Amino acid sequence: MTQMTEEIRAELTDRILPFWRSLRDDQRGGYIGRVDFDLARYPDADKGCILNSRILWFFSEAYLLLGEKALLADADHAYAMLCRMTDEKNGGVYWALHADGTVADGTKHTYNQAFAIYALSAYFRASGHQEALDRARALFGIIETKCRDAGGYLEAFTADWQPESNEKLSENGVMAGRTMNTLLHVMEGYTGLYRAWPDEAVKSRLYEILDIFENKIYNRQKKRQEVFFDHDYRSLIDLHSFGHDIETSWLTEKTLEALDDPALTARIRPLLLDMADHTWRAAFTDHGFANECEKGVVNQKRIWWVQAEALLGFLNAWEKTGEERYKNAVRTQWAYIRDALADHRPGGEWFWYLKEDGTPGSDGDIVEPWKCPYHNGRMCMEWIRRNPDI
Repeated sequence: MTQMTEEIRAELTDRILPFWRSLRDDQRGGYIGRVDFDLARYPDADKGCILNSRILWFFSEAYLLLGEKALLADADHAYAMLCRMTDEKNGGVYWALHADGTVADGTKHTYNQAFAIYALSAYFRASGHQEALDRARALFGIIETKCRDAGGYLEAFTADWQPESNEKLSENGVMAGRTMNTLLHVMEGYTGLYRAWPDEAVKSRLYEILDIFENKIYNRQKKRQEVFFDHDYRSLIDLHSFGHDIETSWLTEKTLEALDDPALTARIRPLLLDMADHTWRAAFTDHGFANECEKGVVNQKRIWWVQAEALLGFLNAWEKTGEERYKNAVRTQWAYIRDALADHRPGGEWFWYLKEDGTPGSDGDIVEPWKCPYHNGRMCMEWIRRNPDI
């Protein structure tokens, strides 16, 4: 193994995995839902479904990679909580539970359902538990019957599946009827499901999602994705999400691999590489990867998940093109993560973000409903599986 691979493996096994395993809540189930900047833990914090789904996915994939039985037990624990987050009467998973297991937020968001599918599919591959696959298939049915219309995927619903406003995935002063982010992760969830259950209905939906991406989401002139839309796919704001573009540039390759359609790959891959190139030019420096650009103004925060996705996006671009600039970007990005973003305090993980001067933002929790082991854990595991000679 190269030195970089050894370092990334150690990041996974010596920092990220021990941190998340230490948050296991054996008293009330699941994992503790909040750790603040000072590493104080809040056992009474609400437990979000996105966080729990990502923890379930993480431990399932870690078990598949490393083969340690204790990791499967950690996944079992997260699975039990995800079952409690399921609305057995109306179908679907809630947004969040209180620590005592009662419903804290009954919103049914398409994004949430997709991440539960992603997690359950990985857990099924790790454990072989048929019930987990059955739950994933049921959620696929929920999304297809409750969360879409003729134009594609919708966003937020009440507990009994009445449409509601999309505060949870709308930002920057707009209220979106459709989002790039939800579509991306429905695609990701369905790709995971297709790996576990190669059904023609799932395959058909993946083709439709890629068509929406190609013809509605992707802006060919600007070589970027638009982010927030009304129901007719009219963009609501001049916003370039560098993090989502570099994430999409490699994550969509997973869908193309699963579908194994050379003609489709030949059509979609150039768009993905254009996005990687554009973000390399607009967002990448030798001290991390910028967050986004709104109306021409770049947000210079170095967000934790954006840094992880940039490393994988540049790795993918190097593997597909052989261009030395991407290889160098991977090395530079890892050095920045290793030396600045990783939290070297005893019991730390990664900071939520670094300010432009390189100092951690003390208002960013280390664990909260969106801060999870999904992006950085996936970065490490994806790297180890590929084991590139870089």
